[in-house]
Amino acid sequence: MANTPHGGVLKDLFQRDSSRSDTLRQEAETLPSVTLTERQLCDLELIMNGGFSPLEGFLNQRDYQSVLDSHRLHDGVVWTIPIVLDLSQADLDDLNVVLDSRLTLRDPRNDQPLAIINVQDIYQPDKAEEAVKLYGANDLAHPSVYYLHHQTKDTYVGGPIDAIALPSHYDYVSLRNTPAELRAYFKKLNWTRVVAFQTRNPMHRAHRELTVRAARGRHCNLLIHPVVGLTKPGDIDHYTRVRVYQAIMPKYPKGMASLSLLPLAMRMGGPREAVWHAIIRKNYGCTHFIIGRDHAGPGKNSQGQDFYGPYEAQELVRRFSGELDIEVVPFQMVAYLPETDEYVPADEVPQGAKPLSISGTELRRRLKTGAAIPSWFSYPEVVRILREAHPPRAQQGFTVLLTGYHNSGKEAIAHALHAVLNEQGGRSVSLLLGETIHHEPSATASTDLAAISGLSKRDRDTNVHRIGFVAAELTRAGGACIAAPIAPRESSRQYVRQAVGKHGGFYLVHINTPLDHCIATDRQGVYAQPKSTAIRGFVGLDEAYEVPAQAELVADPLTTSVSQIVHEIILLLERDGYIGDR
Repeated sequence: MANTPHGGVLKDLFQRDSSRSDTLRQEAETLPSVTLTERQLCDLELIMNGGFSPLEGFLNQRDYQSVLDSHRLHDGVVWTIPIVLDLSQADLDDLNVVLDSRLTLRDPRNDQPLAIINVQDIYQPDKAEEAVKLYGANDLAHPSVYYLHHQTKDTYVGGPIDAIALPSHYDYVSLRNTPAELRAYFKKLNWTRVVAFQTRNPMHRAHRELTVRAARGRHCNLLIHPVVGLTKPGDIDHYTRVRVYQAIMPKYPKGMASLSLLPLAMRMGGPREAVWHAIIRKNYGCTHFIIGRDHAGPGKNSQGQDFYGPYEAQELVRRFSGELDIEVVPFQMVAYLPETDEYVPADEVPQGAKPLSISGTELRRRLKTGAAIPSWFSYPEVVRILREAHPPRAQQGFTVLLTGYHNSGKEAIAHALHAVLNEQGGRSVSLLLGETIHHEPSATASTDLAAISGLSKRDRDTNVHRIGFVAAELTRAGGACIAAPIAPRESSRQYVRQAVGKHGGFYLVHINTPLDHCIATDRQGVYAQPKSTAIRGFVGLDEAYEVPAQAELVADPLTTSVSQIVHEIILLLERDGYIGDR
């Protein structure tokens, strides 16, 4: 067909340019360059290795607009997700990037040149239009809409790519196959019919059953093809997931299934993403593709409703089925019947039978609390891996961030909490006090005026972000971290909450001591100094303190003793299971 996704030819740019990669590498060192983001790195790898065939570069404006408007490139070929290189206009000006110039694209992990883009187009997108046409709504509850407005730069650069080298990977190298390699592997094994299964989550017994049924029902071999690039925020990390996939592979009939990893940055685009995933799997040599209920759905919108209907993805793929050159296999839900110890299709459950199920929310609860996970739901090998990666709360780390004015008493409370947690034992406890981490992380008191005033808002945010990074690492390692910066801005506190929350507990404690009292009892005279000098940016005098909107605890040392405040923090930690029985 004229409009098959790749015209029958896999456009592997790395193989095309390999004979002149040394020449391109030398040229790359003479050109202005940009360091790619994680999403851009994933996109570039799949452009170069043919996973995004027929694309040979990042979309120009004509193709970008056509994809948004018609689910097709300008030449009519089906393509549903715009692959764009977003850069700031300031960076383009600094690098003097203009039409027909060449720009080196570098790996963010090692600064190596990966490709050169021939700048064919420079354009500014309408992000609201992109959100509505691509994701269905300009709703920040959608993770990719949030990414679009908060992380995507303001200018898109389009043009074809000259490939220099694929990104280097050091994890699961034997499982990372390019489309050409996977096609060759299928040919070697005489796999002529291959059904692919897309996942960004761990797999359990139900997934094994439904994929076996899909393969047998279409007389196919099976490719487990999980995403190991960017997925939805909050998803289980790919290291844990790949260990789960490796553990479940021996559960398949011998010779039926194989595992390979896909370095894709998901957009959670529902129906559009389902078509995109089908095209990618065709490029990887698959003949069939499983599409499930709410495929690549991001969850609830800001009104508490699903972004996409349960079968919208299947319907959109069917619309283009004549052009995709890959057969869609609808996801068939299965249910566990305890009476017969088997999984059966949900529509074949006998009348009166009571199938068992465990929701994702319930599974996460059991992992957090250490409650039993039955063998009918998952394999013991899988449960062990998940428990290692997600220990019960009592074994997880946490951070307590105390925020308030200088001389509010937060340092004294931090010291007291530090002593109480050390007395209890069971985990290491770290103490990060004051703005002095800006100068010396080991400092224990906020006595340097320059450390707590005279900073720009950006400098102060950077300082709080630095504290957040350290706190997140300590939390990830299972320790307890107590931090007590002024942290006057809500946005920087939210940054710390998100950074720490990926790894354990986070508790924001607002020490709500009145400013007048902080000034009146300031024996060091810190508040008085800015009045007699040219120092500006002192929180409480000429820079506002934004009252926390989501504090877990608000305490005023004028009305509550330090011991009582510490006790209330301890009660929060005990309530949530972070301290207590271990």
